[in-house]
Order: sequence, then C-alpha cells, then structure tokens
Amino acid sequence: MNIIGKRNIFLIISAVLILASTALIVSYKIKPGIDFVGGSSWQIKIKNEKVNENNLKEFLSKLGIKNFVAYPALGTQSYLIRLENISEPDHQKYFEALKNEFGDIEELSFESIGPAIGHELAKKAIWASILVLLGICFYVTFAFRRTSYLVPSFRYGIITLVCLVHDVIIPLGVLVYLGHARGIDFNISFVVALLTIMGYSVHDTIVVFDRIRSNLLTHRGELNFSQLTNNSVNQIITRSINTSLTTLFALLALLFLGPFSLRYFILVLSIGVAVGTYSSIFVAAPLLVIWQNKSNRKYTNLK
Repeated sequence: MNIIGKRNIFLIISAVLILASTALIVSYKIKPGIDFVGGSSWQIKIKNEKVNENNLKEFLSKLGIKNFVAYPALGTQSYLIRLENISEPDHQKYFEALKNEFGDIEELSFESIGPAIGHELAKKAIWASILVLLGICFYVTFAFRRTSYLVPSFRYGIITLVCLVHDVIIPLGVLVYLGHARGIDFNISFVVALLTIMGYSVHDTIVVFDRIRSNLLTHRGELNFSQLTNNSVNQIITRSINTSLTTLFALLALLFLGPFSLRYFILVLSIGVAVGTYSSIFVAAPLLVIWQNKSNRKYTNLK
C-alpha cells in the first residue's frame, strides 16, 4: 500500500476533520459541567408516561428555580436537570414538590459542587493536559536520541505532539456538538477520556516510529527515505489496525449494552481510538517524510 505516495490525500482528510472540529468548538464552545463551574446535577425518573419535558420545565419554573437546564436522558426514561448550587433542604423540598405534582418519581442521582472547587478542578484539568502533552513530547525525543544522526530525535517528539493534538481536537469537536444538540456537559470524566486517548495514540505512534528507526539502522542506503518509511508503515499496519479493532469492539459493546451514564464517555473514547490509529499510520509517518525531505539533512547522509 503506497501510503507515503498518497500522503496528500490522507493529510487533507485530517485537515478537513480538524477544521470542522475547530469550527464546532469556536461556534458552540465547550459547555462546562458542574465539575468545573459549580452547581447541582440531578437525575430523576418520572414514571407517569403522560409527563413530558415541557411539563417538567414549567413546574420547575413555578417552584422559583432560575437558570436551570432540563432535558431527557435518552434510553432511560429519565430527565437530567442542571441548576445552580442548592442546599440539601432545598433539594428535599423540590423533590417532595415534584412527587406531589407528578406522582411516583425515582431519584437516580444528585450531586452538588461549589464554584471554588469547580474552578480548582478546571485549573488542574488544564495543567494535567498540558503536562501530559509536553511530557510525551520530551519522552519520545529522549527515547529516539540514539539515532539523531540519522533523523533528529526532536522531529519524532514534535510530530507525536502534533498527532496528539489532532487526536484530541476531533473527539472534542464531537463532544462540543453533543453539548449543543443533546445538552451534554463537559465534565471531569471527559478529561479522563481525552487523556486516555493521548496514551493510546502515543503507543501506536511510537510503534510506527520505532519500526522506521529500526529499518534506518538495518537498511539505510538501500532505499530513499520515502520508500523506507512506506515499507516500515506497511510492516506494522495490520498489527495496528487489528489491535485497534479489538479495542473498538469492546468499546462498542459497552456503548450499546452498557449503562447510559457511560454512553458518551465510551463514544468519545471510541472516536479517539479510531482517530488515533488513523493519525499514527496516515499522519505521523507522512509528516516525518515531508519534514525530512525538506530539511537540509539529505538522505545521502543516512547511507
């Protein structure tokens, strides 16, 4: 498979996905959950089938609750309610009022976080993401240092960082769209999902780069850099795709059969695994070839 020869096609596909995801993020913006801004999250199940979303919203307004968001949780016949931080007495008062109005109601969950704690969590989440990205970049650069005389090791590190940003932006764009269309909040669990995607993606990228490095040491001078890189990618492509497919099968099983509370978390992970596999094969290797071919260090120096 001539992956390097068709690199422009694969890079254009990635560019389109990144631009679309960026447009979604800029247009709709990330919708922070109570983990980051503080407030209360309440999930209730109204067993009276005649009650709908509009009935619930009208009654919450009558109770004097302001700045709330209520929407149905798909597949569970329940409703998710986001509102300002309320005390336990108010929580119980509102719950009793809902039972009196709509009859049999089951409370599935209730959590409340103060704004100060939410702000602190947001800061830690941002720093964790930045440190993970920088740490991975430096680690890859250090790991490939012994072959810098062939291909400078910092190129591996920077391209890995570019691929990680690529792998995070695309599922983040999907998540932002879900926040707009379905009312999904960006909470701490999605930070965990994105960090997990980074770890999975960097593993695949390192496998590709390691095979390129190995072939440089054993076959340099026999082929030009583009051909050698293409051969290296083809040697590991079946393994990478098979590994990703087994992971995706497990995630898809959880997506369709697992609890609703994990559905969007699993969806983001599934998209990230697919995108991470794509970037490791069709983005990382082509970018390395483009950078190497345009640099002052000619391939003749690798012979």
